[in-house]
Amino acid sequence: MDITDIVSQDYIEYSPDTRVSKLVGAFDDPDVKGVIVQGDTFEGVVTRRQLATSHHQPNEKIGSLVWHVPRLAPDQDIREVAQLMIDSDSKLLPVFEGASLTGVVTADDVLRAVQPFLDAATVAQAYTADLVTLDPDTTVGEALNAFREHRITHLPVVEGGSTVGVLSLYDVTELTVRSVSGSQGGDTSGTGTDSFGGDLSKGAGRSRGGGFGAREGELERILDLPIRDVMTSPVRTIDRDETLDVAVDEMFAVGGSSLVVTSDGQPDGIVTKTDVLDSLTWEAGGNRSVQLYGSDLLDDMNYEEVVAMIDKFDDRDHGMNVIDAKIHLHEHDETLRGTPLLLARIRLHTDRGQYIASGEGYGASHAINEARDVLERRIRDEKTHGQTKKHPDEAFWERRFGWLLEA
Repeated sequence: MDITDIVSQDYIEYSPDTRVSKLVGAFDDPDVKGVIVQGDTFEGVVTRRQLATSHHQPNEKIGSLVWHVPRLAPDQDIREVAQLMIDSDSKLLPVFEGASLTGVVTADDVLRAVQPFLDAATVAQAYTADLVTLDPDTTVGEALNAFREHRITHLPVVEGGSTVGVLSLYDVTELTVRSVSGSQGGDTSGTGTDSFGGDLSKGAGRSRGGGFGAREGELERILDLPIRDVMTSPVRTIDRDETLDVAVDEMFAVGGSSLVVTSDGQPDGIVTKTDVLDSLTWEAGGNRSVQLYGSDLLDDMNYEEVVAMIDKFDDRDHGMNVIDAKIHLHEHDETLRGTPLLLARIRLHTDRGQYIASGEGYGASHAINEARDVLERRIRDEKTHGQTKKHPDEAFWERRFGWLLEA
């Protein structure tokens, strides 16, 4: 199956000289996954993720935020597109014919196209079991640190053992973007409550003098805001045994991108649109695949050693089976005696769900081993469900990928 029928000409395009403040209006629409940045030539895209990684001046040009993403061909395989979206951390990718931009494809476009075929896989086979949670009194600043530390975009909010809300990276992005917008005009009445979802008006009535100088105080107050005032509630949940087509349908129905996964009525993990996209990249036939991205950074180990490390996770913890693994290596600017600082991110898809861990180190073996140690701790600490699902059999894989083979 290719993307020919899901390429859209409905997208927002800005020049690199456009001010960051103009993104406010674009991203107020939740259906906008990103904007195309194009001047004399195509520059890249800007998504909400770029806005959330750090604070930006309202008069900054969006050319400084551009994310360089892969270019798609109109007849590209939909599984390749899903993989490229995951690898590039962008849910919007441009489509080119030759040198001409002809449209875009979004993650939602991909999921709608494959949704009828997703009844062959369950939530339990795709969700992330390692649940990172926050307390309702956690501040926005602390939540931002959690998003960056764990490299995730959704955090369930738990109180008294029950999930009371979900905070997404995009909820926090909207706060920081709106704070910039409110400061541009130098509003002398303080910060209102409507834009922030809570009472931030203690300073109302005090003159702020206007201009961009008012922004720093407002930003500090936003970072101290408890996330109970900005989280999404009530929580949308789904059982581990539901199929992925039901999960996607529920996400579309509520306009969200994640669902808290429950087992026996208790929160057990989370499934996101990214998890569903990742299911499209599973290897047919049940053969384990170890995909390595950034192999040119393997300075002090080789691919066979990486595969051997993944093999050790098989049959761990009383019969867990690894179906496939993805390892991403990213190089930072920092070096130590000429050896670059690397980020290693390991994503295991197992018959118990997905496990993700990251580690940093100087050189590939150091970074990968750090991520491996985190992964081992998470698997060891996971709650036992009493029994392990069987490894997908031949009939599963035939049903799961039959539509792809026919296409």
